[in-house]
Amino acid sequence: MSKPYNIKELFYTLQCEGAHTGRAAVFCRFSKCNLWNGREEDRATAICNFCDTDFVGTDGVNGGQYETAEDLVEKVLELWPSNSTSSPFVVCTGGEPALQLDGVLVNKLHEAGIEIAIETNGTLPLPQGIDWVCCSPKGVAKVVIERCDELKLVFPQYDAMPERFENILADYFYLTPMAPPSIKDVITPSADDLTKRAINYCLTHPQWRLNLQTHKVINIA
Repeated sequence: MSKPYNIKELFYTLQCEGAHTGRAAVFCRFSKCNLWNGREEDRATAICNFCDTDFVGTDGVNGGQYETAEDLVEKVLELWPSNSTSSPFVVCTGGEPALQLDGVLVNKLHEAGIEIAIETNGTLPLPQGIDWVCCSPKGVAKVVIERCDELKLVFPQYDAMPERFENILADYFYLTPMAPPSIKDVITPSADDLTKRAINYCLTHPQWRLNLQTHKVINIA
């Protein structure tokens, strides 16, 4: 039986990070996260205290409470270009999408011919059948995912350095430079300094690749 899904926003854009950079996608941003409640007054004590995404509520573009999986699938298909010759591609993100994404929705998306990706912090089990799993560990939170398609780590997190996740099996390993001023340091480093740190780590640990949030560079959603 399906259930209501609380969606912050739903929009058509380009995936601008990781292995699918440049690919057209419908982004489905689920409300809520299990590592931060989204309130600024609670940021300092949150496990993930550097998040720059608004995932609170359902007031974004095409946001709302979708009563059934069919309703949400219908909206995804509506946003995908009708003249496209390629299969629709949806990126389930958040917040933490694993709080709401379930087997019913996965099955309904697949029945509609939609390819599914998820961007998750890895702390919750995932339903079977997701086509692409991007795991982005945060802070001291325990990661329960043992296998993913790409491991994308914000760097540096002093309580979540790359060495801690060497046991996770992934096809791609990415480092995303931390966006100041959230990083905990005696003196907050500049974005350039943090990018240089990430570059140097990739050079000395070639398993890792540099990941840039290109949507901020080209200024798209």
